[in-house]
Amino acid sequence: MLTLDRVTKTFRAGAFGGGSVTAVDRVSFAAAPGELVSLIGESGSGKSTIGRMVLGLTEVSAGSLTLDGERVRPGKDFYRRVQGVFQDPFSCYNPVFKADRVFALIRRAYHPGVGDREWADRVEKAVRDVRLDPGQVLGRYPHQLSGGQLQRLLIARALLLDLRFLVADEITSMLDASTRIDVLNLLAGLKERGLGVLYITHDLSLGTYLAEKTVVLRNGRVVERGDTQKVFGNPLHPYTRTLLAAVPRLNQPWTAAVPLDACAYHEGGASPGDDLYETEPGHFVACAALPACGRTRA
Repeated sequence: MLTLDRVTKTFRAGAFGGGSVTAVDRVSFAAAPGELVSLIGESGSGKSTIGRMVLGLTEVSAGSLTLDGERVRPGKDFYRRVQGVFQDPFSCYNPVFKADRVFALIRRAYHPGVGDREWADRVEKAVRDVRLDPGQVLGRYPHQLSGGQLQRLLIARALLLDLRFLVADEITSMLDASTRIDVLNLLAGLKERGLGVLYITHDLSLGTYLAEKTVVLRNGRVVERGDTQKVFGNPLHPYTRTLLAAVPRLNQPWTAAVPLDACAYHEGGASPGDDLYETEPGHFVACAALPACGRTRA
């Protein structure tokens, strides 16, 4: 179980570092093995910062981030179990080396005792598992492959480890529509094999495609989270409703979100100090920020 409990990230800001900017503010959620959690929000909402903290690439300022009850500590043992695939696959490859060098690096770091024949068989199986033909992609330079092929090779690299969780940060944003579906179906297959996935995106249609749970972020804070069908079937926060209203629909004009008559957080009787209120089992909402709410928190 990957668990974030009131995780906060503050960066120093200003000409001399005297100020600070809170990029992530008391974010809490969990992701279980075999579960895909979609992290949704506009650019600058803190999604990628959360992903980098989960991967141990950015230090947590406050709160706790644990994997199976143990604090996340970057290192070889941790990266055997948790890996990330990022938005721009081309940036993950050295253009002067062939694409399959990523597998050689994994072998050197984690499987130095595996023989050549056995390793070749493992690589071939991992590549076929991500629906690629080893003969068409191995031994080629990155510029000779498409973005979708490079993304899938990165996932194949992760499969050569004892992977428990994958952080997928906007991995479909640079791909065409048909390739996006291929990658999403690949994630579905990995999920069925027991892999936990944190899927970071700003695209609601893709975020709802596979996710059992959804976390909606705004300005670094969770405004709504819970079971995906509940969050999008009955959105309670004005920001969630605005996101849904902005999704293009064929033969329909875009419309503004319908304002809520009342703040579900206050109407539910949340106690002072609560970040989120459970309006129904598996569905949590935050106070609607002024002026949408029209009230101040207790």
